[in-house]
Amino acid sequence: MGARIPRPVTTPYFDQGNGDPVVLVHASSTDHRIWGPHAEVIGRRFRVIAPTQRYFGTTEWPDDGHTFSIATHANDLAEFLQAARLEPVSLVGWSYGAAVCLAMAAQAPELVRRLILYEPAIISFVHASPDAEAAAADRVEMIAQARARLEAGDAIAAVKLFMDGVNDQQGAFENLPPGVQQIMLENRRTLPMLFEAPPPALRCDDLAHLELQHVLVACGEATRAFYRIAAEWTAACIPDSRYFRVPNARHLLPVEDHSTFTALVLDALSDPTS
Repeated sequence: MGARIPRPVTTPYFDQGNGDPVVLVHASSTDHRIWGPHAEVIGRRFRVIAPTQRYFGTTEWPDDGHTFSIATHANDLAEFLQAARLEPVSLVGWSYGAAVCLAMAAQAPELVRRLILYEPAIISFVHASPDAEAAAADRVEMIAQARARLEAGDAIAAVKLFMDGVNDQQGAFENLPPGVQQIMLENRRTLPMLFEAPPPALRCDDLAHLELQHVLVACGEATRAFYRIAAEWTAACIPDSRYFRVPNARHLLPVEDHSTFTALVLDALSDPTS
């Protein structure tokens, strides 16, 4: 096992448990705190590390946010793993975090042992119509109400509408645990950058060269088209990956039902083929 992450580190994180390292990469509108319930369980069998990505969380920004992008966060993640001497690791990513994991794995595959991705929020490698058109149109619809409220200066309402949009379910935000709601609201300052950030130039060919011990790509059976198409194409592009649809689940599964999501992760980590 690698040494504990040296200080000073430039990002908040937690590091608990012992065993093979598992790195949890959070979604947009959240930070490392979102993984607390999952880490408590996963940490009984593995060493769990969860960093907060640049600009997320409540700490002061290093700049005005102009570098916000999946590419920036992928570079940050690679540097984080290298500085901590953690590689190779099992990477668990959700949504925006899953897109970051994909981009990082494509540029530095030697740092990764396993990939466990839940509904990666990236479609740059979806090149065939009608899937590409359907996914792009669905993303526009997904964020439309949140973008409108953000432009009107109401970031709190924008966060709530964004969560309703990603889950394709009115009232989804209000049904989340209060602690999760608070974390999301505290991350509202990232929304303007998230909505405008350019996607990385990640192609299916870039993923086709990945040779990892185990890759699981999952999405919810009830999830919206953008995430379903992204997940299907991710699995199709990565050789020997496993694709799984979680019964009755939507995009917010990791915070709506952390026990089901944690069981999914532990099952993938325990896969005998890995």
